[in-house]
Amino acid sequence: MTALVTVLCLAGYVLGYFVYARFLARRVFVLDPSAKTPAHTMSDGVDYVPTRRSILFGHHFASITGLAPMLGPAVAVIWGWLPATLWVVLGAIFVGCVHDFSALVLSMRDRGMSIGKVAEGIIGPRAKMLFHLIIFFGIALAMGVFVFVIATLFEPSMFPSAVLPSGVLIVLALIMGRLLYRRKFPLAPTAAIGFVIVMAAVWIGMKKPMMGVSADAWPTGGGWTLILLAYAGVASVLPVWSLLQARDFLNSLLLYTGLILAYLGIFVWHPDFAAPAFRPDPAGAPSIFPFVFIIIACGAASGFHSLVASGTTAKQINAEGDARLIGYGGMIGESLLGLLAVLACTAGLVGPAATDPRHLWQATYADWASIGGLADKIGTFVTGTSNFIEALGIGSAPATAFVAVVVVSFALTTLDSATRLLRFNISEIGQTLHLRILDNRYVASLLAVGAIGFFALYEIGDKSAGLALWRLFGTTNQLLAGLALLTATLYLKQRRKNPLYTGIPMVFMLASALTAMVLNLRDFARDWNDGGAILFVVGSVLLVLGVWLCVEAVITLTRGKGHPNR
Repeated sequence: MTALVTVLCLAGYVLGYFVYARFLARRVFVLDPSAKTPAHTMSDGVDYVPTRRSILFGHHFASITGLAPMLGPAVAVIWGWLPATLWVVLGAIFVGCVHDFSALVLSMRDRGMSIGKVAEGIIGPRAKMLFHLIIFFGIALAMGVFVFVIATLFEPSMFPSAVLPSGVLIVLALIMGRLLYRRKFPLAPTAAIGFVIVMAAVWIGMKKPMMGVSADAWPTGGGWTLILLAYAGVASVLPVWSLLQARDFLNSLLLYTGLILAYLGIFVWHPDFAAPAFRPDPAGAPSIFPFVFIIIACGAASGFHSLVASGTTAKQINAEGDARLIGYGGMIGESLLGLLAVLACTAGLVGPAATDPRHLWQATYADWASIGGLADKIGTFVTGTSNFIEALGIGSAPATAFVAVVVVSFALTTLDSATRLLRFNISEIGQTLHLRILDNRYVASLLAVGAIGFFALYEIGDKSAGLALWRLFGTTNQLLAGLALLTATLYLKQRRKNPLYTGIPMVFMLASALTAMVLNLRDFARDWNDGGAILFVVGSVLLVLGVWLCVEAVITLTRGKGHPNR
């Protein structure tokens, strides 16, 4: 059954890219391969760098593919495998891919500016500041939690074997960046050698996960948090060619390998679904609508992607014609990971030799409380995916070590890219407030790291601020996706193009996000004396900002404002 479902899903991706994406590129957004992109017109060797599309695809793919496409589906399967599968695939084809592609095109045609800055020209100056406030909160919160989770995964009881390969990846990326851009080494052999070295590091990490360091001397979670914050700060100010591009390209090779092995394992093993197709009312869970769409998030559609597309990718894209592969195709790649997460947590949770897989799944997803924390969900994904790879005859230990490295490395790539995005956001806020000091990338990066560190280290009750406020991330992220689609819809409307291709997904995303925000506020009010007060206050502010932006868009639409350039 899983093999048949997988084939149908893969066919949907192929049709989406070769039929729907081609239509959007040629007829709706009318890409011009001869147009000069900001990477050429504003080239500065730091952020604006013309990049071959194979490398930029890897960078974009790795930057958008963090922990979220594994975390979300690992939770959403509590409602059964069918709702999660349908949204991951159809949501990506008609919503998420359109969202990413649109954001990339809009930014590419507006000096590589962030989606917030783009909104200023399309909706108005107030829209820019509203976008910036939502973006600042969303990135700082999410990356604070990512830092916390990665630090947890590095602990001796989790996946310390991922530390050595992660470090090797960073060093290799620095070497590769210089060889490719300064010494003009050919990409293929350089990448092949780098990939072999990374795989050797995975093997060594599996054999000596803590590299001879005792558990007492191993850094604590707080120690890893500081190390990760320092890394993110340094990575955010380095030229993109010197670290990010090569690192993300190597990471993408790891994920391509992992996806191919895992999907091959599904066809070799032919496991049955251990989860029911549909489970409408699991104990303690919120309503399936709208929360299945909110929780799956990056596996199908994510507002964070508009920040990557308009923050780093649009500054590096070599030609307009590359936008279809990188924007639409990159989201298909992430959706493939989201689909794998659904399959891993419903069919791959136990190994091929298990006699009663349904029993383990029912115990793992007995009720909402059984799902556990964020690190536990990642552990469920790692277990299921490594079981698929194990079906190919690869041992359990190397399969688990490899999948763990893939998970951690992608979380790290999202962390360093997102810190750079937060730097851009802070600089643009500084321009609005006429604070010239924030144009300095070192000052802006320091503030970005400080904001992320606040959510990772500051405690509310007995939790980090990020974890305490994590319930707000899903709705904020999807609200941002709806607002980015809203901006794209107005862009098309002003240029007399059919706005329905972004307008229908926009209405759906805003409706589900705003509904979820209202329902969450109701729950926060009920738990006012048990940690709900701060959630209610912050959630209310975010809701007001989102509604306010929608009102600004309606005003723009009725007055016919905006500057319809290309």
